[in-house]
Amino acid sequence: MVPPRLTLVSDNTREKKEAAANIEEAAAGDEEIPSALLDPEKPAARHPHAPREKLRRIEAMLFAAAEPLDVKAFARALDANDDVNALLLELQAEYRDRGVNLVRVAGRWQLRTADDLSFLLERQQKEERKLSKAALETLSIIAYHQPVTRAEIEEIRGVSTSPGTLDVLMETGWIRPRGRRRAPGRPLTYGTTEDFLIHFGMDSIKDLPGLADLKAQGLLDANLPPGFTVPSPTDVAALMPDELPLTDEGDEEEQEQLALDEEAASEDEDEATTSEHPVDEA
Repeated sequence: MVPPRLTLVSDNTREKKEAAANIEEAAAGDEEIPSALLDPEKPAARHPHAPREKLRRIEAMLFAAAEPLDVKAFARALDANDDVNALLLELQAEYRDRGVNLVRVAGRWQLRTADDLSFLLERQQKEERKLSKAALETLSIIAYHQPVTRAEIEEIRGVSTSPGTLDVLMETGWIRPRGRRRAPGRPLTYGTTEDFLIHFGMDSIKDLPGLADLKAQGLLDANLPPGFTVPSPTDVAALMPDELPLTDEGDEEEQEQLALDEEAASEDEDEATTSEHPVDEA
């Protein structure tokens, strides 16, 4: 009896057969790889894991980015009909219990160390500058009351505010001059910046803690005076009706109005002088 012949199949051949089977399986379905995920040097082909590839593309962009990315940045790497927000929320759910979380800050997305593990990355180093109590109080007032002027800050604090305090906060990049108040002297108005939101991990200024949150965290005395309230911070990116731009347009209008008033006053004076000293006509 002649023993049966055995055919040896190399690992390379087996892998090729499995790849071909995968391609046939993908072709049988309705799922296609998006054009944005195709390698430009290879011919277009179907892919069995296109949705997963979209998440991988977003994940790679987040990992490589030095700054938070907005939805438009991800959209350029995907198809036009892809729901980028839904993909980001799906990826955020996958990272929820990991050492790195996907968070939304200032309307953009970024990978960050989980809050409960942040102590692992702390560095023991000398701080070159530490914000004073006055600076922290001023920053809090600006965050909750913006847009606010220096005089209004002093009225709320009950003490004068040094110009150096505002300079320090502007050097950190957490506050900025917004415009000028429509009031005598045209005082500057101040507000927070995107860097402030990013540093404190907030999506918008509305995420600042309210009265109930501050009480729960033990940051406010339980025996507060009657009528004590915490203002509800609002996102006021555009100038308010009582604000003027930082340009000199408002000042020019004021100067023009003053010039007109002076001219009118001068004409009244001339008329009064003429009536007091009439000119003799020959």
